[in-house]
Amino acid sequence: MKTKERDELLQVLKARYEKNMHRHKGIAWADVQARLENNPAALKSLHAMEASGGEPDVIGKDESGHVVICDCSAESPASRRSVCYDQEALDSRKENKPKSSAMEMAGEMGIDLLTEEQYRDLQALDVFDTKTSSWIETPRDVRGLGGALFCDRRYGRVFVYHNGAQSYYAARGFRGLLRV
Repeated sequence: MKTKERDELLQVLKARYEKNMHRHKGIAWADVQARLENNPAALKSLHAMEASGGEPDVIGKDESGHVVICDCSAESPASRRSVCYDQEALDSRKENKPKSSAMEMAGEMGIDLLTEEQYRDLQALDVFDTKTSSWIETPRDVRGLGGALFCDRRYGRVFVYHNGAQSYYAARGFRGLLRV
């Protein structure tokens, strides 16, 4: 990433960080910035998250002390919608294949799909996905039976649903998470 691109990205991230202090109490921007400046791969991932409409922001620290950054756009990022769950699901479609899968796109971006617990934790910070839904990491036993899980927020509650992993909808995308 060129210096100018990096500086512009850091400026956008800092502005979002300062606008949403309730998402990351007790985490100093100077610490976040130092971690990012020393991690070109994380900056590349954050650039991809931002470019695809994810509006990444710091949402906390994990048990090992890594800063956790997640897509915080109000709705599932627009350029990451209309995708099935994973490559196996994509390969199983005979016609009307979507452009990609959530797992493939996340892998290319260097991010992880949220788990159900992470999705619920995110929803505790703000209101997300009131008109869209987001694929989440699906347990192997569910995926082994052909299904996949997704979440959204309706009626003031967070819901977890299931669908065939090969399904895709214009309003379903995915949110990503990055640890730095």
